[in-house]
This record gives sequence, C-alpha cells and structure tokens, in this order.
Amino acid sequence: MVDQAWWYFIFEKAHEVGGTWRDNIYPGCSSDVPMAFFTLSTELRNWKESHGSQQDIYEYWVSLVKKYSLYDHIILNRKVTLAKWDDVAQEYDILTEDTVTGEQSRSTADILISAIGVLETPRLPTIPGLDGFKGEMFHSARWNPDVDLRGKRVGVVGNAASATQFVPCITEDPTVQVVQFCRTPNWLLPPIRKDYSLLRRRLFDLIPVLKRLLRWTVYFRFEMMYFGTFANGFIRNQLTKMATRYIKANAPEKYHDRLIPTFPLGCKRVIFDTNYLEALHRSNLKINYDGIATISDTGILTQKEEHIPLDVLILATGFAADVFPLSIYGKSKSIQQYFDEKKGPQAYLGTVFPGFPNFFTILGPNAGTGHTSVLFTNEVQINYILQVIQPILDNQISSVEVDVGATDAYNEELQSRLEKSVFAHCVSWYRFGGKGKITNAFPAAASVFWLWLRKPNWRHYNVVSPDRWLEKRLLRQRRQRFFWTLALGDVMVALRPPWRNSVLGWCIAFR
Repeated sequence: MVDQAWWYFIFEKAHEVGGTWRDNIYPGCSSDVPMAFFTLSTELRNWKESHGSQQDIYEYWVSLVKKYSLYDHIILNRKVTLAKWDDVAQEYDILTEDTVTGEQSRSTADILISAIGVLETPRLPTIPGLDGFKGEMFHSARWNPDVDLRGKRVGVVGNAASATQFVPCITEDPTVQVVQFCRTPNWLLPPIRKDYSLLRRRLFDLIPVLKRLLRWTVYFRFEMMYFGTFANGFIRNQLTKMATRYIKANAPEKYHDRLIPTFPLGCKRVIFDTNYLEALHRSNLKINYDGIATISDTGILTQKEEHIPLDVLILATGFAADVFPLSIYGKSKSIQQYFDEKKGPQAYLGTVFPGFPNFFTILGPNAGTGHTSVLFTNEVQINYILQVIQPILDNQISSVEVDVGATDAYNEELQSRLEKSVFAHCVSWYRFGGKGKITNAFPAAASVFWLWLRKPNWRHYNVVSPDRWLEKRLLRQRRQRFFWTLALGDVMVALRPPWRNSVLGWCIAFR
C-alpha cells in the first residue's frame, strides 16, 4: 500500500519481535480470547486449541514477520528515547539508543506511529520497604526463569488475570509454599479453553471457509456479550448470580466471603478460570486479605502485624496503563504533558492528538473495549491511519493534525457515556490513577468503534498543503453526502406510506 518512494522502519527495543507474547513468559500464560478472533483477519490459522499458549502466539507473530520480510525494516535492540516535531521541516527528529551498546543515533520521519500498546510498562506497587527485600523479586510480566521455586516460600502480590494463570501452575509442586496477597476479589467465570480434535482440525484444513465462519461467530458472540454484560443491567445481574454460584461451587468454603466481589460484573476485566479456584484447595497455597503494611528484607508484614517470611516475591501488579512511556514532543509539549493537562489520557478516536501532526497511536486512550479482541480494534485503527496518511504518501499534503475542538467534543461524549457505564463502579486500571476518569475502555460495542473509524471526517482535521487540498476534500465530501442523501430520499419517498405526502413527511424522509 506504500509507494516504493517511501521507506518505513520499525524500532524495536528488544532483541526480537513479539511484544507482550515475547515478554510474558510466566507459567500458564495464554490468551483469554479465542484464537479464531485473536489473529489478523488476513492471517487465519487452524489452531490446535481454542485459546493459544504464549509460545504458540509468539511463534505466530514471528512467522508473519518472516513471511512478509519485515526484518528488512526492523531495527532490533533500538529504543526510542526522544522524538520532536520540526514544524519548519514538517518531520520528526528521532533520537534512539542501542540497548546493547548504549550508542545513540538520530533519524527523521515524516510520519510517526506508536505501536507499543497500553500494557507495556509493568507497574510496581508503592509499598514501603519494597527495595529492601533481600530475596529474589520480579514482576510477573518480566518472569525470571532462572529462579528455582522448588522448596521455596513464595509471596505473590496480586490476584488478577496473570496471577490466576500462573498460581495454579507453580503450586502443582507441593514443595512450593505460596502465600497470595490480595486486595480486592475479581469475578471469575467458568473455564472456556478446550483442545481441538484431530478430526476437527483436518475438517478445517479441507474447508478453509470454516475458519472465517468461526471468526465471525466469535465476533458476534462477543458483541452479544457486550450487550449482556456491559449494556444490560438485568442480564448482567443474571450473569453475576451465575458467577457467584460457580465460585462457591469450586472454591474452599472458608474463602467464599473473600472471593465474591461487591462491584458489578464487567467493572473490572472479567477473568475466565484456569483452575485457580481448584488450586485454592491445595495445602501449599494460602490467600491473604489482611493488607500489606511493609516489606522487610526477609518477608512481608501485614496490617495485622503478622510477619510472613519469604524467599521469593512475585509482583503480579499489572501495568502503568495511564502513563505514556515515550518522550514524544509535538508543537509545544509532550504526550505526557498533554495527558497531565487533561487529567488523564485522551485522544481523538483513540488514535490522534491535537498539537502532534503526523503522529498516530495504535491502542491509544479509550480504544480498548473490554469485551472483544484487541486485534480487531488494532486493525480498525490501522485502516483508519492508512486513510489519513495516504495524502502525505501521495505528496498532496505535508502534515495533518486533528482539531482541538473536535478532540475535546469527542472526549466529552465518551466520558458522558462512560460515567453512566459499569466501568464507573469500581477502582480499576481502566481509570486514571485507579479512581479518575475512565481512559482505557470504549463505551460501546466493537461494531460502533468500527463505524466511527470507518472513514476520516476531514472537517475535524487541519492540514498543511500548497494547493488548498483540505478545501477540495471537504467539497468532495459534501457532494458525496448530498448525493447519498438524495438517493436515500428517493428510496424513502418510494417506500413512504400515505401520510408522508405532507411537508413533514418529506422532512422526515430526507433527514
């Protein structure tokens, strides 16, 4: 899609591609979205199980990089330390650092796209004494495979998605004594993972269209899940009762009062059980809701003044989802400074920011839906970005920047919807600082996100061009809108009932 005169390059700070599926290697790491919908729409696979393991998903992405010869465009072990917009040259000056040698280098780019996502920087808890712990300590997103847990006393801080995957795995060995420190419970739903039979896989190989049909089935199921869990209070209450029964039926009775959340289902990320509740029956696993007062050099002191000695401390405390980890400067400020001014991350359509020409982000603020595949929203954003940058690639304009008013109006509408949503009823990483405005959830179905990003609304953009390109484009949009309205009006008139012979009827038909 890119003209041969244009060259693109990708900076990757790690030694290999793969992103989150390269970094998250903790035991039991897998997708909680069916693989039929957790792959690119153009690269379907016949998976051996409904939900892929970390290794299988990682190999999938590496294979695509090889298939499309993307290594020719990727600079590995290269971290972006600074990028600044030059308004005179109409380009970004980029400073990078070799993560192996520390050598710095400069480059320029007409277009800059951030594809680091949201869950990129592990969040460390602010617990007194954390730095003084003398044993082995690491974040679950940076799992240390060299630490042997056999015969060790292990403390796990956190009980969300990652913890519920690796805790059952590490406690399979009875010599590993685990104490899991929890703050608030999470809703757990019955397991959904299953292996596919050889017969089924052969059938999908013989009839490739079955993979596409399965993908659409999962998509519609997730859309129904949104209307049931996030948009309909009655259905959500029924699902809440089902989840409560499931937890009580599978968890030890002594933990029932601790494991049932008080916030509504869907407010936080919904977790599908991966044998976590069954693992709670093991004698070498205990959960502790007493709260952490401090961390000493040998263990954890709870708020009930009980000291629990530990050899290893694993932090399953999520990610810093409300901080932008790159130093990207637009016309007058950085992305993080813009976030701070707005009291939390915000963007236009989760993709562009006012004051940052030719800069785009994938999975930006409020681009995640909480109920569907992030790859779907990623593809929607990529298709949108390609349409916006096409005039730059065609040398028709030199820069494009979203309007301040359009961005603020869009976010006012978003927050107005989100304040009335299920996301507003608990503390979560969906919210700025845990309790502020909701910055990591989209307040509607995935189909709405696709509809809003289907075509750029050029009235919401400012461009730099030598020949009044934007005026011409807006004129063409108005003409297209007029002809579509005229065509729709003809259809409405042809199908109108007798009462539409009135002037009022004509107005309604053309509206």
